[in-house]
Amino acid sequence: MLDVERWADLRREHFVRGVSIKELMRRTGLARNTIRVALRSQAPPTYERSRTPSKLDPFKEEIHELLRRDPKLPGVRVRELIEPLGFQGGKTIVDDYVREVRPLFLPQRTFQRTVYRPGEICQWDLWEPSEPVPVGHGQVRRAYVVVACLGYSRAGSGALIFNKEAPDVLWGMTRCLWSLGALPELMVWDREGCLHAGGGRPTGVYAAFCGQLPVDWYFCERGDAPAKGGVERIQGYLETNFEPGRRFANHLDFQLQLDHWFEKANARAHRTLRARPIDRLAEELEAMRPLPAHEPDTDRRWVMRVPPDPHLRFDSNDYSLDPNLVARRVEVRASQRQITASALDTGELACRHERSFAKHRTITALEHARTLRERRGEGDREPVVQQRPLAVYDQLIA
Repeated sequence: MLDVERWADLRREHFVRGVSIKELMRRTGLARNTIRVALRSQAPPTYERSRTPSKLDPFKEEIHELLRRDPKLPGVRVRELIEPLGFQGGKTIVDDYVREVRPLFLPQRTFQRTVYRPGEICQWDLWEPSEPVPVGHGQVRRAYVVVACLGYSRAGSGALIFNKEAPDVLWGMTRCLWSLGALPELMVWDREGCLHAGGGRPTGVYAAFCGQLPVDWYFCERGDAPAKGGVERIQGYLETNFEPGRRFANHLDFQLQLDHWFEKANARAHRTLRARPIDRLAEELEAMRPLPAHEPDTDRRWVMRVPPDPHLRFDSNDYSLDPNLVARRVEVRASQRQITASALDTGELACRHERSFAKHRTITALEHARTLRERRGEGDREPVVQQRPLAVYDQLIA
């Protein structure tokens, strides 16, 4: 039987170049009838192998019945249920067949394309980098990125955090909104535990955050990731384009590289929009409400009494406090950048430290250490230094 290439070559030589059948016989060594059949055939030759029966054929109806009862029944379980009926085939043919027919028994779902008005919606999600992020002092830490995506322009922004608690997530949202430059009408999240109180209702802290801006909120149903497909696509792009081949000195370097990456991503041509998000963002900002004069307060706050060992503990780290305020009550404020405390009665500053994301550290301000020495009567005491005759050093050099 002729293959497709030989069939096409015969037809080309005869119909295009005018080579006779007799000459084709001489050149190719093929029989006259073989050449004539090839020239008369309008379709390329095909070879169809006769189908051999499969070991699975007698059990297909049973598989269909199992999938009618439970469309999500695993392939391994299907094989276990048909083995007592006499099936002796392997795992692969069962898995392949179940994968092929399972959609016939699942409830079908259709989707419609959604078009957003400028400034109408902003989609949110948390993306977890595949590798821990360096935080200094030889330590790395599991991190998350709050990712925002405007529905109309597809402009995105991101903020690095190290905890999925509400103050951290809301701080990341604030940073993203101020990076984008305006407020959308609606903010869409999936059912993130620190924001969703159940039944589509926000937690108190998230409701307070939205009320300060003010913006509306919406929580997607479970398993409804397509409802925020814009931000899901940005996350996929982060995994394939931002992470590979990058190294980070610390968390500040991570955020700096992330900001530069979003600048580049927002300036690229979007395949679906056939436009650059940065260009559509300029149009969208005109329809969005301006940012408030002050950012929402997302810091952690609590009141404590300064202990005899004047330190406060936060996120496994100990930060020094002013020893002169021992036994007095202070209000502590922990942001993403600083740890501060002030006396409740007089407003005196008890401490101001740069926040450390490394763990199990003791961070002591120099002035606090000096005050402790003075209070212990060690301010004028000379340090004890061992003194040796110079002859000892001469012997070592010799």
